[in-house]
Amino acid sequence: MKQIVANIILFTLFITSVSFYNPTIEKVELLSVSGLNENDTADYSFIKTHQLYVERWDTLSQPNFWRTLMNMHHDSALINVSSTRQIIKKVALKDWNSLSEIDKECFRDSVRSYYFLNPEDRIFVTNGRKFFYDFDNVMPYISRGITVFKQNNVDPFYAQAILLIESPNKLQKSNVGAYGSFQIMKDVAIHLGLKVNKYVDERKDFDKSAWAAAKLIRTICIPELNKILDAKGIAYNPNDIWYRLMVMHVYHAGAGNVRRVLDVINPKEGNMELITTLWQTEAGGFKNASQNYSQLVLASMLELDEIIYNRCNTLSNIGF
Repeated sequence: MKQIVANIILFTLFITSVSFYNPTIEKVELLSVSGLNENDTADYSFIKTHQLYVERWDTLSQPNFWRTLMNMHHDSALINVSSTRQIIKKVALKDWNSLSEIDKECFRDSVRSYYFLNPEDRIFVTNGRKFFYDFDNVMPYISRGITVFKQNNVDPFYAQAILLIESPNKLQKSNVGAYGSFQIMKDVAIHLGLKVNKYVDERKDFDKSAWAAAKLIRTICIPELNKILDAKGIAYNPNDIWYRLMVMHVYHAGAGNVRRVLDVINPKEGNMELITTLWQTEAGGFKNASQNYSQLVLASMLELDEIIYNRCNTLSNIGF
């Protein structure tokens, strides 16, 4: 039964992905899924975004690079070109770390020479992320996040995206102090109405944290992004992938840094090219981690789709 469901869904994706973009195609579905794990009969809700395939976001090298890492253990690494995430070689991390700094730089120089890269092109060694992107752990929470976001009139796409990439393996605090399933900073959490002091931290409470994240997106991220785009004369549709990814960048890097990087790019319209150009551009506090953010959103959404269609017993569209 699982194989039949998977084949039907994959065939549908194939037909839509080879078609020209049609604005009448339903862009987003809310799916009810069951049988994701053995002995688990619970129903879960997930967001399915057809634009990822219709507009060919799934073919970009950057999210596919991250998808590879999401399935690799931390003792392995990918040597890659930072600007394009072109994978050069997979290595055992202990072997790479055993090299001297001189040998490492000689290897990087040989990569630049072989691939006709510029001397300033950075060659990264990025270790596997399977330990962090524990989708099995986070999947039950996505349904709850979707419900809270819908109750707050916020696109549930954002709930799913944040939960998949911010803290999917366990509740933890980032090196800059963000905490909880939605990785909200202390001052931001307090501003949004959560209690955060030496006695209690409501960011730990999933539902309260989800409520705060939805409020943050509705009252700050979206309005601030719209101001930036309006000032540049860029038309936008809130349902477009590029727009949703820009909202995610505001959520992560802040409106000020997104404004700075767009001032450098000076785009004339919003589309995939804007996003891929943003991945190559730094400004203010918008640096490598910020560039990676929307790449990770795309990668995790695509990875979740594959998990669902390979495992589920039943799948149905329950609207949006």
